[in-house]
Amino acid sequence: MIITIMGFASLHAQQQRGKASYYSKRATGARTSSGERLNNDSMVCAHRTYPFGTLLKVTNLGNKKWVIVRVIDRGPFRRGRVIDLSYAAAKEIGMLSQGIASVLVEPADDVVIPFRMEEKNLLPEMDFELNDNGDDYSPAWQDFNKLKEMHNKKQ
Repeated sequence: MIITIMGFASLHAQQQRGKASYYSKRATGARTSSGERLNNDSMVCAHRTYPFGTLLKVTNLGNKKWVIVRVIDRGPFRRGRVIDLSYAAAKEIGMLSQGIASVLVEPADDVVIPFRMEEKNLLPEMDFELNDNGDDYSPAWQDFNKLKEMHNKKQ
């Protein structure tokens, strides 16, 4: 079921099956439809309808390997093809030798990406250093006045 809101089709939870192809390594540096330059070491893709920036889970139906990619371009425009992957994404799902693969494409809204930091989880960075008193828990800058007095007494 596709719901249209303000002219945009909601593709939430929609799955597509079809053929995937991938960008040639020679396409590296080319400007995409979103204005971003293609880097084949990135996990990115081209899709006809999903908005730019959408995360998609692409599963190779032949070997069940999957990858999360971000939409940065429009295409593919060949019949039967549903997605164009970057070279790195195609390598990740094991489709380089075939050139094309049967895939399942679905939104990755519920997929947790372990290396992605959420703003609510940001913690302040703290710098702990040893001080001359042997007390490992008090910051060295608190003892600056004591050190300064000791230095003045020696001179």
